[in-house]
Amino acid sequence: MSVAILGAGAFGTALACALDEAMLWCRDPAQARDMAQTRENRARLPGIALPDGVQVTSDLSDIRAQTVLLAIPMQQTDGFLRQHGAALAGRVLVACSKGIDLEQMIGPVGVIRAALPETRAALLTGPSFAIDIARGLPTALTLACADAELGRALQDELSTPALRLYRNTDVIGAELGGALKNVIAIAAGVCIGAQMGESARAALIARGHAEILPLARRLGAEPETLTGLSGLGDLILTCCSEKSRNFRFGLALGRGEGFDSATTVEGAATARAVTRLAAREGLEMPVTAMVAALVDGKITLDQARDALLTRPLTDE
Repeated sequence: MSVAILGAGAFGTALACALDEAMLWCRDPAQARDMAQTRENRARLPGIALPDGVQVTSDLSDIRAQTVLLAIPMQQTDGFLRQHGAALAGRVLVACSKGIDLEQMIGPVGVIRAALPETRAALLTGPSFAIDIARGLPTALTLACADAELGRALQDELSTPALRLYRNTDVIGAELGGALKNVIAIAAGVCIGAQMGESARAALIARGHAEILPLARRLGAEPETLTGLSGLGDLILTCCSEKSRNFRFGLALGRGEGFDSATTVEGAATARAVTRLAAREGLEMPVTAMVAALVDGKITLDQARDALLTRPLTDE
C-alpha cells in the first residue's frame, strides 16, 4: 500500500476511511484485532465501517508505505519518533496533529525534523472533524510543505473526491494556526458555558485571532496563512461546534462542571506553551494567558472575565 497511517484514533481512522486504501497502525494490539474483526473503530468512530482496502495492524514492521501519516497526539509525537524513528527512515512523514510541543516549543513538523533530521516532512491541517471526513462529507484542508515539489506530489496522492487539499509552503504559519485556534476555542466554550452570550463569543474569536497574528509574524509565519483554511477556517469551526473537544472543554469550565480528561485536550497544553512563547517574545496575548491561568486553576472564571473586560481601551 502506498499510504500508511500511524495512530488509530478518530482522526487517523477517518483518514483511512477517506483514502479508501491504507495500512492503519494501532498502538494497542487488542484494539487492532477488534477493528480488523469488526471492521469498525468502536471506541472512536462507532457506526463507521472501514473500507475493504484498509488493513489494520499493531506491528510497525507491517508499515512499508513510502508516505506515512502521523495521526499521533502532539505531546506524544516526539517520544514516539525517538523510540521508533529508525523504522521510519527514508519515508515521507506527514504530521496530522495540532499543537506545540511543551518541551521544545515547536510544532509537529519541527518535532519531526528535530527527531529525524534527514526525513522529508509535511503537515496536514485545517477545519475538519473526524466524523465528517469518515462519512465522506466535503472537507478542505491545508497541506503545508516547504518543498513545493513534494507538496504537489502529496497533494495528488492524498486528495480524494470529497477531501480537497490546498498546498502551502508556509509550514510555520500552518502549524501555528492549527495550534492556536484550540486555545481560542476553549475561551469560546467558556464564554458560552458561562452564558456570556453569542456577541461575547464573536468578540473573543475576533480578538483571539488578532492576538495570534503578531506571534505568528514574530515566529516567521506569513500573515495570509492565518486567514486561510489552517488559520481562520479552523478557528471558526473549532469555536462554534460542540463536535470540538476543546470547545466542549471550555463549555465545562464555563459551567463549572468536570471534564473526562483535560490531558487529552490539546488546547490546554498549547495555552501553556504559547503563554511561555509570548513572554519570550515580549508580546501580550491576554486571551491565551486567561485560558492558561483558568485551565491551571490559577484564577476563577469571574477573575478571568474581569481581567479581560477591564483592560485599557485601545484602537482596534
